[in-house]
Amino acid sequence: MEEEIPDKNLFMICTALKERALSTLPVGYHLRTCRRDELELWKSIHFDDTATAEEYHPYMTEYFTRVYAPQADRFFQTCLFVCPDSDKPDADHPIATAFIWKAYDRFQTVHWFKVVKEYEGRGIGRALLSAIMRDLRADDYPVYLHTQPGSYRAIKLYSDFGFKLLSDPVIGHRQNDLAECLPILERYMPSAFFNQLQITQAPADFLQALAPFADEQF
Repeated sequence: MEEEIPDKNLFMICTALKERALSTLPVGYHLRTCRRDELELWKSIHFDDTATAEEYHPYMTEYFTRVYAPQADRFFQTCLFVCPDSDKPDADHPIATAFIWKAYDRFQTVHWFKVVKEYEGRGIGRALLSAIMRDLRADDYPVYLHTQPGSYRAIKLYSDFGFKLLSDPVIGHRQNDLAECLPILERYMPSAFFNQLQITQAPADFLQALAPFADEQF
């Protein structure tokens, strides 16, 4: 039985894009935005089995209602899906998703990056992250994200793009579990990838600006 990795908080920052990390979608796949009638699909795509998706459905509904619903048009204009092309059996059915969201209308953040497990290892995640990062302007940086140690493959990918782990013990109102997570990452990541991870402190103005917000928007 596969060991369960604890669900701890990790935060990352990218101050400048490493353009050598960029790629394009493999042949046979295309990008499109999430349609309004696909909201329930978006809520479930982030989970690897139906039971877990159903368990977290109330959380996903609450998160959408709180964070995105006030700007629903922007959500559906920016939330991207990767889908197989029309000659595939599952044509146009989303198999990956991610988007950039301006959390608290102040900070650019990577939101809900996910590649369906059966499609991992095909270059889809790198191409999707490329699609949402390559059009950012210089003044859109820094870009932030929240992740967990169980997403160690994604953490390696993020680091390729220039993201660094934040070392501050508290980010907003959440504990940053970096000290607990580093041994987990070292255990699960190939040593060459783990040794390439970089750690930095968050900008003081970012931490100060987050302080008034009790809710989580990234």
